[in-house]
Amino acid sequence: MTNKNLTKNSEIAISVKNVSKTFRIPHEKITSVKGAVTSLFKSGGYEEFKALDDVSFEVKKGEFFGIIGRNGSGKSTLLKILAGIYQADSIKYAKSGAEQFHGVKVNGMISPFLELGIGFNPELSGRDNVYLNATVLGMTKKQIDAKFDDIVKFSELERFIDQKLKNYSSGMQVRLAFSVSIHANRDILLMDEVLAVGDTNFQSKCLEEFNKYREMGRTVIIVTHDISVVERYCSRAMLLRNGKIVKFGKADEVANEYLLNNMIDEEKRTLEILNNKKEEQDRDISKKNKIAEVKKISFMDIKESIKSTFKGGEIIKISVVYNIFREINNPIYGITILNDRKDRVFVTNTERKNILTGAVKEGTVEVIFSIKNYLAKGRYTVSPAIANDGGKIMYDWKDDFGSFVIFSREITSGIVNFNHEIIIK
Repeated sequence: MTNKNLTKNSEIAISVKNVSKTFRIPHEKITSVKGAVTSLFKSGGYEEFKALDDVSFEVKKGEFFGIIGRNGSGKSTLLKILAGIYQADSIKYAKSGAEQFHGVKVNGMISPFLELGIGFNPELSGRDNVYLNATVLGMTKKQIDAKFDDIVKFSELERFIDQKLKNYSSGMQVRLAFSVSIHANRDILLMDEVLAVGDTNFQSKCLEEFNKYREMGRTVIIVTHDISVVERYCSRAMLLRNGKIVKFGKADEVANEYLLNNMIDEEKRTLEILNNKKEEQDRDISKKNKIAEVKKISFMDIKESIKSTFKGGEIIKISVVYNIFREINNPIYGITILNDRKDRVFVTNTERKNILTGAVKEGTVEVIFSIKNYLAKGRYTVSPAIANDGGKIMYDWKDDFGSFVIFSREITSGIVNFNHEIIIK
């Protein structure tokens, strides 16, 4: 889908019209200059991959604009075209009787933060890389001198600024690159998964900086998989799938569409994982060395139909199948539910519920954990376990053994979504 309502006024920061990008993927691995030259004269030596297909949209000045989509949807390719790193396909075509060209128009200076390491030299110190990267972004030496202390202070790398960049961790490099980008004083900031690397404190610091950018009327375009960031900070967003725009509009509506688009794919993927894990477990069973193990997990609705996507407030039945290889007295069956940030949002087991499981003989046991969920929308993983003696004896624990998705049309944030009402008196 292409957004046709392109506004023509001076309040537009970026205008993208009918942009496509095609990559040529060689069938043969080229390892020499001779191979590269001779491959030019061979037919059928490559295949074409269309990363972007006729994409059109506009971003207003002072707007926080989100771009979301699964891996391979074209998000990063689009951002690199906006930054001038990639060039869009240059094909002339006629439309409505008039000859037109596609392209990108940018109204303002851009500060890109796209990939870890772009514009940095690992053999130079952090100090030298600040000057190098800031110069690439268009800052003069006088401007860099004036902002240098603020850049280093924000990055929290005062102690390491004179060490070579190659000795920095990936998180430290992200801090430095992000700090340079936001202090470059550009009109438009391009951010590609800036929150994917770095500790929680620095991520919070980045988000607070977004608030300052909004107050200053700066334009920010952010690519992320974290739909909560898009809903919280972006006024509008668009969803890419296979290089095409499939949804364009309010951030919360686009985020919901993203979850809906993933539902069918997630159902298929979950069933495949369950089948593969069952086969793997069947191969690895060793009664001689194991007392018990987690064999299988599946998710069901109240009618016990297997699925992996649920609405907020819906009953989720989590079925965990255990293999028992020797008789156990009062085993403890339990599960832990984690969100995509690996926060533990719910833990339960039979001991906490004062359930005595009794003497369990060799065989298979299915335990169903029935939960009325009040989780906020997003993806959650489940880690089932079987233990004894108050958890001191752990027979088996399967970390992130299965996952499910919570979908809601309500705008929510946080971990839970309680049923509630607001009364004004």
